[in-house]
Amino acid sequence: MLNKQTLTVVIVSVLCCAAVQVDGAKPVKKDGGGNHMQRGIQLAQEKHFDAAADEFGKAIQQNPKDSRGYANRGTAYRQGARAAMAAGDSEGASTRYQSALADFAKYIELAPKDASGYVDHGQTLSELKQYDAALADFNKALELKPEDLNTIKFRGFAEIGLNQWDKAVADFSAVIQKKPDDLQSYDRRALAYRSMKPANYDAAIADYTFLITKNPNDMEATTKRGYTYSLAQQYENAIPDFQAVLKVNPQDNDTFQRLQYAQSMLAAKNASPSPTPTIASPTPEEKSLTDQIKPMYIAIGVAVLLVIAVIVRLLTRGKAEPTSHRIR
Repeated sequence: MLNKQTLTVVIVSVLCCAAVQVDGAKPVKKDGGGNHMQRGIQLAQEKHFDAAADEFGKAIQQNPKDSRGYANRGTAYRQGARAAMAAGDSEGASTRYQSALADFAKYIELAPKDASGYVDHGQTLSELKQYDAALADFNKALELKPEDLNTIKFRGFAEIGLNQWDKAVADFSAVIQKKPDDLQSYDRRALAYRSMKPANYDAAIADYTFLITKNPNDMEATTKRGYTYSLAQQYENAIPDFQAVLKVNPQDNDTFQRLQYAQSMLAAKNASPSPTPTIASPTPEEKSLTDQIKPMYIAIGVAVLLVIAVIVRLLTRGKAEPTSHRIR
């Protein structure tokens, strides 16, 4: 139960973190639709996403061949979808996501050599948990721009969604190699390490430890490290992590349950095993006198008796037998 819940929370956090909080708008030309474009950017920065999408739509009407209008409106739709999801409006979010996908598809159509269109389209698909299609977009973007670290990172998110742990580790490692201060990549790589078959718990713990070293108050990383210690059956290390989290947030019931589990498992692990009764090896039984008499000895005894009988018979031959005193 704990493992499943934790994995669900982790996947949701992946998608939320994968999305840039406020996407930068595309450069604006001063000709057709420029005023509407600029107004749309301003509204998007003020988080009036639906109004921004309307302004970008007006810019598109004035210049329908300008790919930037579709890119910016798609971004506004996607930001509006996130806001709707946060407000619990799943239907409104779905409508906005579909509009975003349509705009990004048009962006790709008008600018097929621009890697950004594939990244935006793939990122939106990832948020909709359509990871296979998203992966195809990210791979296409990387064909056009192979060294783009954000795209490699987004691909890692999609690979986590598809349980492609080895590939995710490779992508996040590539990002870390070029950007060793990218803390989110350490967190995602740790998840991939501990989810591999077989799991690489030591590597995952090392990544979480790095995050805690960078920020000792990172209770999320501390919780995840404690959980990973538990999975590795290193309960003596998991307990201090859970205790540290509960010290900051005593009402964290999930962590409290994990602490109790780790403590009970450690107690069972350290319990002295009950002494195994020593079973004496069976000793051979003493043989009875009859068992000790071998057949050869019996034969010799019989022969001796026969010899004695013959001797007695010879000694008594020829003697007068006693007469009977009975009357006939």
